[in-house]
Amino acid sequence: MHSHHSHSGSFCKHAAGTLEEVVLEAIKKGFKVYGLSEHVPRYRERDLYPEEARFGVENLGKQFDAYVAEAHRLKEAYADKITLLVGAETDFITDLDSSALHSLLDKHEDNIEYLVGSVHHVNERPIDFDRDTWQQCLSSFSAGPADGMDLDDEGEPPYTAYLSSYFDSQFAFMERFRPEVIGHFDLCRLYVPLMRFNSPKYEGVWAKVERNIDFAIGYGACFELNAAAFRKGWKDAYPGEDVLKLIISKGGRLVLSDDSHGPAAVGLNFHLLYDYMVRMGVRDLWYLERHDERNVAGRKIRAIQYNGDWKEDPFWSQFGPELERGV
Repeated sequence: MHSHHSHSGSFCKHAAGTLEEVVLEAIKKGFKVYGLSEHVPRYRERDLYPEEARFGVENLGKQFDAYVAEAHRLKEAYADKITLLVGAETDFITDLDSSALHSLLDKHEDNIEYLVGSVHHVNERPIDFDRDTWQQCLSSFSAGPADGMDLDDEGEPPYTAYLSSYFDSQFAFMERFRPEVIGHFDLCRLYVPLMRFNSPKYEGVWAKVERNIDFAIGYGACFELNAAAFRKGWKDAYPGEDVLKLIISKGGRLVLSDDSHGPAAVGLNFHLLYDYMVRMGVRDLWYLERHDERNVAGRKIRAIQYNGDWKEDPFWSQFGPELERGV
């Protein structure tokens, strides 16, 4: 089986363990293809997370360079046991991140094999660090003070502007970089997982969701089914049911990701991911592989459809017979 999105304590300050420990655990769990995708650097001191503040912007850049080198060392060292893909998870805070990513990709050339295109900030504020900072982000779209704003009321006016901004950023990033994997498509509702984008309360939002899905499918992107949502308290993976139904109906390509942040999270909750896919009627899975010809983004990688019934893959047997029945 496959996973396309992971982090380690070696190169991510909010993760644990070394990159090699993550790789060894992926081998132990029986992954055939495992994507390494540490975060690209951020370029303003104000955008650094608390655990990064003492490290500084310049050192984050050096850390990413060290990641690329170590990932390729591991790729070669364990080539007889697992296929490692060396990628990067992106972010889009301001145009500075966009121009800097162009430079980063030029610098590393084919050593960055694919991109996980993610958005973690809206209106230059983080949306998944904690609930307080997410609320600050929401408040930035409100005409009045945040005091008294009921975050459990899905009809509050800031939601429409907030969601629209998120999906516009996602679309702009896809237009510029054509990421091979669309990372946690609906991260914007992390703290309100029951929110449904097609509600008439969020005027115009569903149209943006559909626009983004159509564009990604048009250039050949894959949408990750991301198991990290389960450890965040969701009953679904990312993306949630409404978005996943739309992707499936349009023939979008789906890949798997654990979004691990250390060896303990490698393959974590894949049994729940299996159940979610069965419940949602997922028939086809895809995975990435190196390829001699360049794709539309200029990278030497392509998506391959899983051959056969993914539910019959021996990988799933580690989770017990109840999983094999899809219950």
